[in-house]
Amino acid sequence: MAIHTSAPELATETKIVSDASGPASNPRTARRSEPSVKEIIAAARSQPAPALGGLILSGVSAVLLFASFTPLDWSSLAWLALVPLCVLIQLERVPRRLWLTTWTGGLIFWLPTLQWLRLGHESMYVAWFALAFYLSAYWWAFVGLSRAAVHRCGLPMVVAVPLVWTGLEFCRAHLMTGFAWYQLGHSQYRWIELIQISDVLGAYGVSAVVAMSNAVLAGLVPQTWLSRLRLIAPIQLPSELRHLSPPTVADETSLADSRGLFRRQFVSVAAGLLVMAAVLGYGYVRRGQAEFTAGPRVALIQGNFESSVKHDAAEFAAIYRTHELLTGYTVPYKPDLILWPESMFRWPLTDADPNLSETDLRRLAPMIPPKLWSDPDVRKSLHEMSQKTGARLVIGLDRLTVNEQGLKHFNSAAFVTPERGIADSYDKRHRVIFGEYIPLEDSLPWLKAFTPFSDDFGIAAGSAPVTFDAGRWNVAPIICFEDTVPHVIRDVVRSAGDKKLACLLNLTNDGWFHGSSELDQHLITAAFRAVECRTPLVRAVNTGISAVIDGDGVIREPETFIDGDATWTKQREQLQQTKHERSDRRVPLSMFDPVRSTLTDPATGRWRKSMNAAVIDTVPLDNRRSWYVASGDWFAGTCSAACGLFFVVGLIPRRRVA
Repeated sequence: MAIHTSAPELATETKIVSDASGPASNPRTARRSEPSVKEIIAAARSQPAPALGGLILSGVSAVLLFASFTPLDWSSLAWLALVPLCVLIQLERVPRRLWLTTWTGGLIFWLPTLQWLRLGHESMYVAWFALAFYLSAYWWAFVGLSRAAVHRCGLPMVVAVPLVWTGLEFCRAHLMTGFAWYQLGHSQYRWIELIQISDVLGAYGVSAVVAMSNAVLAGLVPQTWLSRLRLIAPIQLPSELRHLSPPTVADETSLADSRGLFRRQFVSVAAGLLVMAAVLGYGYVRRGQAEFTAGPRVALIQGNFESSVKHDAAEFAAIYRTHELLTGYTVPYKPDLILWPESMFRWPLTDADPNLSETDLRRLAPMIPPKLWSDPDVRKSLHEMSQKTGARLVIGLDRLTVNEQGLKHFNSAAFVTPERGIADSYDKRHRVIFGEYIPLEDSLPWLKAFTPFSDDFGIAAGSAPVTFDAGRWNVAPIICFEDTVPHVIRDVVRSAGDKKLACLLNLTNDGWFHGSSELDQHLITAAFRAVECRTPLVRAVNTGISAVIDGDGVIREPETFIDGDATWTKQREQLQQTKHERSDRRVPLSMFDPVRSTLTDPATGRWRKSMNAAVIDTVPLDNRRSWYVASGDWFAGTCSAACGLFFVVGLIPRRRVA
């Protein structure tokens, strides 16, 4: 049963109760004036409800939404998670301090959800709390803007809630460089038919469907549940009016409310079912149109190094040997492309303007020895590796350039071929705020203290997307969190023009987060980019999770999964046994874990991570085109514009009723 959302107009008449000495019409004999039943009910409904009820509802939404995402990953709860917030939107009787209780609910969700941020560096505790505080404001904005849409603009809940939620997700993906993680629709990554609507509306469309369903369910919440939270005002009639028969009061309020309520419930449920049927029908049709054909065979190299060792020069050789050995394990499978994760080739690729003298180089880059700019070792090493493997390589590394404008440091992907060596490179364009660049660094240099970066270099942004020519296939590299930003990936796919990309290549270093739920959520978020663009996406990730994702958003079990840890353990045990046999000592082999041969653990269904491994699979080429790539974020942008309208309407003062 839904909550009554529109209080009756305040009655202007009053009820005159006469005494025994004369008729009520005689003002000299009238004892006193009493309010009518309508006035009493309207007054009760207009009184603010206690803040505790609003806090409880916000907290329940926070707990349900947290459980919908990793690490718990109980995705079905997302269909209920917004119901308590929607109840706050429906209420005519606004709880006290609604902005504070909803903001607190947001913190209850975002603080534990983003706890993995603190693992990157000690200074990231500040970023963790700051980001959670900022994102919690969207909860308050969601309730406030939705109330304006419902109570001021007269929109039904099933329209207002998905409009506002989706519009705010769009804003969140763009403001302050954007944070497009943990969108409501991401919780449904396993429901493959449902998420196919992403190639029309983006992942925002999936969020809108889930939000709409929450609004439908909120309309069915019994009022008795809310009475216990004192969110519905108890109505106390004066003693003089208690003699009225129950049907008299019911005729004025309950009967009319019940009829209107039933109509609203019927319409909202019918609308929700129609939308779900249309979305699922579209999903089944679109999946049936796919004709996957064999594309390039890729080998994804996955080392297992915490990012704290990445800047330790003493570890460079160990990092290189590990990735080189894993690469060697893949050669018998004859891959066309071999990918190393982001920045896992630790020696920088240098590029200096040939017109600069040694004096110029010392002036422009005083911390770099001038001879490093002409050292051919990096290029030679990568070229030889490509020739030995017989495959094209995409290697994550740092790239340094210097010219008269100064020194620049890029987070890059080098494309290496057996014929030409380094044939091309891509520089990461979408940088992570406070992770790869400091906003306002020149005017507010103290902000540098809140980052793990040294004072040596900042990370410059690349200028444009790049397409690598891999023989029969065109592939496009993306780096790190770029695969979490919808509009960035759409631009990459559009930049290929008429040449449809065989796949997107994501090089990532998730070693900052030590096997936390960030690794799982990063993979899940990337899956939506494949559906939106109808372009397969492959990921080589330090510490994991490396995988191939097809154009339907399915995270595939690879053809071959090589467990580097088990292989090396066996080799070490064999070497140990040989040494003991030579010394005529009988020492049994120690126990070691069995070889892991699948991307997911059969016992738990969870993806394997925090391990040395190599993933080999054939990319399934997708024949379909994407409306989202062609038209962009028209849907989410419209929802965002609607939020702006609701904000303006909410600022207009209400006219008082005389």
